[in-house]
Amino acid sequence: MKHQASNRRRLRAGFSLLEMVIVLGIIAVIIGGAITVMGKVSGGADRQRVSGDFNSLGAALRMYKVNNGRYPTTQQGLDALVEKPTTTPPAKRWTQLMDRVPLDPWQNPYGYKYPGSEDATLFEIISTGPDGIEGNEDDISSQKDE
Repeated sequence: MKHQASNRRRLRAGFSLLEMVIVLGIIAVIIGGAITVMGKVSGGADRQRVSGDFNSLGAALRMYKVNNGRYPTTQQGLDALVEKPTTTPPAKRWTQLMDRVPLDPWQNPYGYKYPGSEDATLFEIISTGPDGIEGNEDDISSQKDE
């Protein structure tokens, strides 16, 4: 009888410190895994946004070419979609095609080249990727397949 009363008291006492530490450790592992998975999903969303921006900018650049007979030069850049270029060659029938040039998901400006590095007949739009440094492996180009 004494043994049963002792067990009942221990059951009513709640969780031991060791049990609480184990449960908190398991919760921390689960949260850490969820954060890792969410980070990977977010990275995919960022690249998807770059693709969408490439499509929007590409459409505006093609309209610029329709209006002016050519794409903006590398020097004129994507700003030619927002403000009339002051450098040569002059824009024949310039119209504002965008309110502003978007930044990439990492808050860096998109780069622009014409002619492009892969296809000299087309423009190239470039994101410097998450690190913001041009010319390394995380750069994203409108002319290169991922």
